[in-house]
Amino acid sequence: MNFTQTFKMAMKSILGSKKRSFLTMLGIIIGVASVIALIGLASGATGVVTDQLEGMGTNLISVSVSGRNNSNRTVSLKDVQDFASENKDIIEAVIPSVSGSITAKYGSENLVTTLEGTNQYYETARNTKPTKGRFISALDVEQRQNVAMIGTYVVKELFPNEDPLNKEIKLNGEVYYIIGVIEEKSSSAAKSTDDKVYIPYTSAVRLMQNTNLRSFSIQCVSPEATDAVMDKLQTFLLRVFGSKDYYSIFNQKEILETLNKMTATLNTMLGGIAGISLVVGGIGIMNIMLVSVTERTREIGVRKAIGASRGTILFQFLIEAVVLSGMGGIIGVLFGIGLLNIVGPLIKIKAVASFSSIMLSFGFSVAVGVFFGISPANKASKLRPIDALRSE
Repeated sequence: MNFTQTFKMAMKSILGSKKRSFLTMLGIIIGVASVIALIGLASGATGVVTDQLEGMGTNLISVSVSGRNNSNRTVSLKDVQDFASENKDIIEAVIPSVSGSITAKYGSENLVTTLEGTNQYYETARNTKPTKGRFISALDVEQRQNVAMIGTYVVKELFPNEDPLNKEIKLNGEVYYIIGVIEEKSSSAAKSTDDKVYIPYTSAVRLMQNTNLRSFSIQCVSPEATDAVMDKLQTFLLRVFGSKDYYSIFNQKEILETLNKMTATLNTMLGGIAGISLVVGGIGIMNIMLVSVTERTREIGVRKAIGASRGTILFQFLIEAVVLSGMGGIIGVLFGIGLLNIVGPLIKIKAVASFSSIMLSFGFSVAVGVFFGISPANKASKLRPIDALRSE
C-alpha cells in the first residue's frame, strides 16, 4: 500500500469537484470557526472582568450591612477601626463607604451622578489613581474638607473645554473644590465607574445625612491573610448583630474563583453547541462519500481487477474523508482567528484564540472525518470486482 500514491489519488478526486468538496467542508469550517471564536470571545470577556477584579486586589474584603426594618442594630466606623487595630498583624486598612445619587453643578451645567464618600486608603485598595491633581488625604477626612475628585465622564459633561482642577463645583447645593481627576476605567460612559464624584467619608456623611455605616471594605496585609481575616470578621460581626441575616461579606478571591469556574462551564457549553456544527459537517462528509462510492463503482472494480486489495480501497476512501475534514478544519481555524481579530477590537475585548481551542476543534474535525468516513470506505472496499465492472 503506497501512502503517497493513495493520498495523490484522494486529492485528485477532491479537486476534481471543487464546488462539491467546498460545500462538503462548509459544515466543518463553520463548526471549527465557531468553537474558536466563541471560546475566544468568552475568555476575552472573562479576562476583562478578571483584570478589573484583580485590579481591586484579591486581598480585599467587602462588607454590606443590610439589617431588617425592625432592627436598630448598627456597627460604627470606630467599632470597625478598633477591630482592625486589634488585628493589625493581618489587617492593613479599613475603607468606609457612603454612596448615593447627587446633582453636580458647574456654571449652568447640571449632572445627576454617583457620590462615593471614602478615605485615603481607597486609592490603593481599589486601584483608583488620579491622572491630575491628588487623592483624598487623611487630613481631608479628619477635618471634613469640602474637596472632591471627579471621574472622566463628569469632566466630559461639566468641563468639556477647560481644566477642572481647583474649580468650584456644587454637590446638592454645597460648594466643593476639585482636587483631582480619576483615571478613565470605562470609556467615560454614563452610569459607569467614570460617572462618579469622590469626597471624604466624613464630608459625605454630612452631605448625605447618613450616619449609619452601611458598607465598608477591609484590606488585608496579603492575599494569604484573607481567610484568617474572614474568620475573625465573621466572629466580630456576628457578635455585633447576633445574626448573619444583617450583613453580607464578599471576598474578591472567592469571586475570582467562582468566575473561573463559571468561565470553564461556559466554554464547555459553547464548545458543545459549536461542536454540533462539526457533527452536522461529518454527516455531510459521509453523505457525499457514499454518493462518491456509487459514482465510482466502476473505478473501484477496475482497481480491484488489477490487484488492489480491500485494505487499499478502504484506505483511499478513508483518506479522502480525512482530507476533506482536515482541510475544512484548517480553513475553519484561519476563519475563526480572523473573526476574533475583527470582532474583538469592535467590542473592545482582547479576544485571542487559545492553543487548546485550536487543537481541540481541529482534532475533533479530523476525528469526525475518520468516524463518518469509515462507513463509505468500508462499503467501497466490500464491492466485488465482477459486480463493480458490470455497473454503468
